[in-house]
This record gives sequence, C-alpha cells and structure tokens, in this order.
Amino acid sequence: MDNIQEKKMAKKTVADINVAGKKVLMRCDFNVPLDDDCNITSDDRIVKALPTIKHILAGGGSLILMSHLGRPGGQRDEKMSLAPVAERLSQLLGQQVIFANDCIGDETKTKAQALKAGDVMLLENLRFHKAETIKDKAAKKDAQLREAKDNFAKQLADLADIYVDDAFGTAHRDNASMYTIPVTMEAKPRVIGFLIEKELKFLG
Repeated sequence: MDNIQEKKMAKKTVADINVAGKKVLMRCDFNVPLDDDCNITSDDRIVKALPTIKHILAGGGSLILMSHLGRPGGQRDEKMSLAPVAERLSQLLGQQVIFANDCIGDETKTKAQALKAGDVMLLENLRFHKAETIKDKAAKKDAQLREAKDNFAKQLADLADIYVDDAFGTAHRDNASMYTIPVTMEAKPRVIGFLIEKELKFLG
C-alpha cells in the first residue's frame, strides 16, 4: 500500500491547482460489470468519478480519461471495450464524450491535441496493451520490459499537462498508468481526485 501512503502524505488534490486551458489526464476506475450483451449493469464507479470530472470541466480544463476494464491479457477484446462507458458517461454529463479507439498512437494523439476547454475524451481499455500490467519488479530485471512499460507510459503522459489519480480501487497496483506515468510527469502537476481524497480521509 506504499502508493496509497504516498498520496495520503501529499494530500494535494485537484482543487489545489489551476486547470484552465490545460489538458488533464485522469486515471479512473471504470472497471464496471457488463452483461453478455456488453450492457453496463451498475454505473456506480462512473458516478463516483463525476465530482472530479465536473470540477475539472468547470475550471476550464479539457479531460482525457483512462481506465482498464476486465482482464483482456494485453490483447484487444471488444467484449471489454470501454465504449459503453463513454456512452453512459455522455448521458450522465449531458454532453458528448469523445471515444478514442486506442489509448495510444497517432490517432489518439491527434484527438487529444484537438480537445478544447470543456471537452471530454475517454481512451480505450489500457489493458489492451500488455505494457500496462508489466510489474515493476519484472521491469527492473528485464530491459525490454522496462523499455516497453516506460514507452507506453510516456505516450500517455505526453497527451496532457496535468495528471490526476482518482482510481482508488487500483491505487495499490504498480501498473504503468498508476505508477510509471506520475514518474514520467514529475515536472508537471500530479494530484489526486476527490474520490481518493474522500477514501483517504475515511482511512485516516
């Protein structure tokens, strides 16, 4: 739980920074349950992310959301696509949520660059790429794994000016999106969202 403890000690939240005119990369936990037809059976995790999302949009930022869903094993699996989440989030926010068909790559980068204040984009499932779940312990022993994880994190980090972590349910994992991106973005603001802040106060 070291990662959680670090966040608890820092206590710098999205409320402490100016997001106006900035692109914000936010790690959410949208690992929602789906039925056999890929319909969301509970949107609780999406709803819990709304306070942080709405705060950033109200502050004049543009938002790039990222999450995992299920365990696709580093391969694309349409049954674990985040497209239904984008649709549900659009309904909850009352505005279009742009959906990127991948979380990295030229097309995603172009979409991110085109975002304007108040825009929201959801990236496709992070775990469609094996690099997301490479353990840091393994990466330290294998240069190829280290390079793969770092490169994946850098492509995501380069999309934005600010990093927000609001995925409490996965805060203990050393996934690229939770651990490596904040390291890569060390010269940029890195804060927690309201959900993690709330949970840390509860623990504390």
